[in-house]
Amino acid sequence: MSACVVARSSLAGKRILVTRPASQSLALCEAIRIRGGVPECFPLLEIVPCEDPAALIELASRLETFDLAFFVSANAVEHAMPVILALRVWPPGLAVATVGKGSERCLRRFGFSNVIAPQQGFDSEAVLALPEFAADKVFGRRVIIFRGNGGREHLAEVLTARGARVEYVVCYQRKPPSGDPRRLVALADASALDAITVTSSEGLRNLIALLGPDGVSRLRAIPVFAAHQRIAALARDAGFESVVDTGPGDEGLVHALESQLSITSG
Repeated sequence: MSACVVARSSLAGKRILVTRPASQSLALCEAIRIRGGVPECFPLLEIVPCEDPAALIELASRLETFDLAFFVSANAVEHAMPVILALRVWPPGLAVATVGKGSERCLRRFGFSNVIAPQQGFDSEAVLALPEFAADKVFGRRVIIFRGNGGREHLAEVLTARGARVEYVVCYQRKPPSGDPRRLVALADASALDAITVTSSEGLRNLIALLGPDGVSRLRAIPVFAAHQRIAALARDAGFESVVDTGPGDEGLVHALESQLSITSG
């Protein structure tokens, strides 16, 4: 059997729950389809623009006062940059950083060729290990973090401890899902789900809250493919019996799905 045929049949017939926000799920769903799988889309987070962009607009007027701009995700890039670039040119001396290949690609689409981002690891710890974020490099520097409402504080806390002056600006909002959890329970009861992919701790918490203890117990035997160790730990704590730590991004998820669920032969 050729490599091409194997790739197109490696997930044949496997029904896989995709829980990324709807705007970010297309590539993963397509990757599953071309391998013969059946993606079931059920976003665990809804990403929407800020109701009031006043803070972002105000921040745009003083970008020159910062030394480094950090975008926590592709969502932050996609919701902040159109607003900013409609008002002004990006200051040439303001360095740009992010984490994750998707966010890096998104920044490059907006014209940034020198994006500071870890090549290994895809979380705040990986960012903080970069030479550009060492204490002697950030001490006294002003850092603006573009993010959604809420979110993890670790990056800002460590940068502050290293002597940086950190501000946040919220450029999008995350909301709980609006989908009907009964559909998931029905699929689980019919043994129609082969895997659940989860790319966000917040999303997994939303799923647990949405399903309730009874719903979780009915999905607990379905393998969970978690895109970060924190997500995997949360899934295990919630009672899921089989949790697979995957590599970062869609590539990591697909590779793990193929490794664990592949039915190829020949």
